[in-house]
Amino acid sequence: MYSDLAVQIRNKAIDLHYKKCGIIKISDMLEYADKLRERIERIPETKPYTERFYSFSNLQSNYAWAKSIVVCVRREGKYRLPKHLQGLIGKTFLVDYRRDKQSKDYQDSMNFEQYLQEKGLQTATKRDFGISALRWAAYKAGLGIIRKNNFFYTEKGSWMHLEAWLIDKELDLVENNTISRCPGSCRLCIKACPTSSLSEPYLMNHSTCVSYLTVYKTSWDLPNEKYRHLTGSWIYGCDACQDACPFNHNAWSEDEEFPNLEELGTHISLGKIVEMNYDFLRDVIHPKFWTIQKENVWKWKINALSAMLNNYKKSYDKSINIACKDENEKVREMAEWIKTEITHT
Repeated sequence: MYSDLAVQIRNKAIDLHYKKCGIIKISDMLEYADKLRERIERIPETKPYTERFYSFSNLQSNYAWAKSIVVCVRREGKYRLPKHLQGLIGKTFLVDYRRDKQSKDYQDSMNFEQYLQEKGLQTATKRDFGISALRWAAYKAGLGIIRKNNFFYTEKGSWMHLEAWLIDKELDLVENNTISRCPGSCRLCIKACPTSSLSEPYLMNHSTCVSYLTVYKTSWDLPNEKYRHLTGSWIYGCDACQDACPFNHNAWSEDEEFPNLEELGTHISLGKIVEMNYDFLRDVIHPKFWTIQKENVWKWKINALSAMLNNYKKSYDKSINIACKDENEKVREMAEWIKTEITHT
């Protein structure tokens, strides 16, 4: 039997529109270190990136007081999305509420944390990127499974947002997970990966993932980037492996409006991004898509120019010519290089 407090925490999470909530002991994360070692052994070049996450498996090294992890699952696949942005910007980024104070999801998250504290619990969380390995924690809590594309799934697919809080009381609340595994022969997500970053089931090289290349990579030298031509039309993220998964069929329902998304979408297209004023990029685009840092908003233009080349149309010439006079040297160089590539095609 679970303690009254554990059940109360789960019930409060459900009241605040989380779909699931579980609680695991800190020690349940120790196995995660084995997963990291396995990843490094199989893809050695990922070591500098991967070894940074060993702290996720030994949380008490930084939070000596922590005893348990509360893990919550929230459905993001419920919002209407601007059709013209699909295939350009990853769906998760379009409905990202981690810093969006106008979002009911953000407000519910803050209210849940306040509830934990009102229960006399010390808490710690990191909303931007998670305080621990969220997918592994949710899996250990029995809230779903991790499929071959490395994404966390409930019965309703992978379009879920995970959150976790450390607490200073030892509690336990684990569901009996009955979700069916991926069929042994299915490799649809692997075949769909544009750069073969997902090369085998459960094995991904983050450094070649389109989401990493378009969003997180800082040294973005596109003319010399090995995988540039494989990024297709994506300018911020990628949904290829999740869209290809049969377990995501009809998983995104578009029942609700996400705050200001429709209006923001009117300002975004490849041409509009390339010609966009830098103040608008910094003041309007960046607060929504904050994982490209404010000082690097020029990367939006670089990514859009790359997408233009990958799917070239004569109508793009106007924007490319404007980019040749851009105030940022990297954008100018990219535009001039693209003109050369078009001429040689």
